[in-house]
Amino acid sequence: MSSSSRPARHQTTRRLAAVTVSLVLAGGAVACGPEDGTAKAGPAGPAGAAGAPQKGGTLTVLNNEPQSDFDPARLYTSGGGNVPSLVFRTLTTRNREDGAAGAKVVPDLATDLGRPNADATEWTYTLKDGLKYEDGSPITTADIKYGIERSFAAELSGGAPYLRDWLVGGESYEGPYKDGGKGLDSIVVPDPKTIVFKLRKPEGEFPFVATQTQFTPVPKAKDTGVTYEEHPVSSGPYKVVKNTGDGETLLLERNEHWDPRTDEERKAYPDTIDVRSGLDAAVINQRLSTSSGPDAAAVTTDTNLGPAELAQIGSNKELEARVGTGHFGYVNYLAFNPKVAPFDNPKVRQAIAYAVNRTSVVNAAGGSALAEPATTFLPEREAFGFTPYDHFPAGRTGDPAKAKELLKEAGFADGLTITLTHSNAQNRQTSPEIATAVQQALAAAGITVKLEGLETNAFNERRWDVKNTPGFFISRWGADWPSGGPFLAPIFDGRQIVTNGSNYNHAQLNDPAVNAEIDEIAKLTDLAAAGKRWGALDKKIGEQALDVPLFHPVYKRLVGKDVKNVVISDWTGVLDISQVSVK
Repeated sequence: MSSSSRPARHQTTRRLAAVTVSLVLAGGAVACGPEDGTAKAGPAGPAGAAGAPQKGGTLTVLNNEPQSDFDPARLYTSGGGNVPSLVFRTLTTRNREDGAAGAKVVPDLATDLGRPNADATEWTYTLKDGLKYEDGSPITTADIKYGIERSFAAELSGGAPYLRDWLVGGESYEGPYKDGGKGLDSIVVPDPKTIVFKLRKPEGEFPFVATQTQFTPVPKAKDTGVTYEEHPVSSGPYKVVKNTGDGETLLLERNEHWDPRTDEERKAYPDTIDVRSGLDAAVINQRLSTSSGPDAAAVTTDTNLGPAELAQIGSNKELEARVGTGHFGYVNYLAFNPKVAPFDNPKVRQAIAYAVNRTSVVNAAGGSALAEPATTFLPEREAFGFTPYDHFPAGRTGDPAKAKELLKEAGFADGLTITLTHSNAQNRQTSPEIATAVQQALAAAGITVKLEGLETNAFNERRWDVKNTPGFFISRWGADWPSGGPFLAPIFDGRQIVTNGSNYNHAQLNDPAVNAEIDEIAKLTDLAAAGKRWGALDKKIGEQALDVPLFHPVYKRLVGKDVKNVVISDWTGVLDISQVSVK
């Protein structure tokens, strides 16, 4: 996603936002490139090139945004990332399969998902046999400990914040460059193959966090600090041979010491991965659609199809067969700040929920091909604990009569005037099109909506500023891993309200019962059982009308005509580059 679309702590999900562009396709049709494709015939993705996947060739990646900060300490990725996971292996990773099966966490460097103690405050991992770096030296647990510790250094900031919050002593640790060689006592390495993590509180979803690139092994002798990103030592199937322009051009070649017998997830079919970034979205999709020369074996990891392009591409069967569809854990919603009148009145919030016309909102978001109407905060995927509910049923086009009834009960029989704050970014998620659709729907219920459009930075600063949060604004949230936890805890846990920094709990909800349930679910190491509890909690919180879910985005991307074996999981919603073949 664009860097403007989400708070800075969620860089992976930011890269998933839809980019709407136009281009002239081969044969004169107009179209654009999708999120990540799937080279299998079926509902998830494109048919792709015929024939079984084979090793060899060069896969070209055409991107808009550069793969900057290519240091495992600085990357904020979900499941190990896409391009990064070709170089960086972690204790666990995402399952590289289509759909719901791909939303599961599986072992990577470790032999299993980790062994928790009785209350999930301690996790133990054992490394597989035969793990080596690109130079042939063995990977040890001391390297994983060091890799995590260096992610605490201020000069290498940018990665996921969980370990700082979860590890005992993590909140005050400043990294190995300042600790005099002491290290973090809460990461224990009794031998080269065993590593133990000691946590401040129970965390049953620790195996998900162990997919983050901070768990990448880094040999201390090879650490060059802020310049490590130029040639990080590979533990994956590819090594970096060129990194220029802060990730604008990235050339990866095979790591001959990677042993596929230790890695059930990455197929690593191509010999070379050539990443070219800084390209205009229209150019990317023109090249993918034409698929001439090297572009026949090309994909994109950050550029989507827009509604106009999809409409045109539908008349071209060959191109249509190369479009992949993905679902990522994301929700777009109307947020209320109950500290601001009249949103302190639950009936006003309920009236707005009834008045919303989700059909017009979905159309504003690009149509049903790019957005699915939502009445729940959690995405409609089992991995997140999805539990169906619709506390304020507005139907497909809203219920203005019910909304007016509630407004009268709230003391606004003659209607009311409110302000809706939104972004001016053309992203079809928090943008003027969505705001206008909401404005028109609420007008039918006697609610006059004044639109306040802000530039990207001002919008993000405003909506996450607890002292200046608007009473009513458009927002969105995505998951760091496929679970209800990273959805509900940051938004509704009262202990995560931040008064001096980015605050994501827009309603400033601090309900002891909600906080306690979050803690109880966190103790569960049975992820299926935890999912059911997250879904029930979502339903319970939804009764308070603290937000109005609008839609969950759908991602569409085009792939080159010679690309095979495209896999799209419900973890990322995009093509998994580790599975692609070009021969």
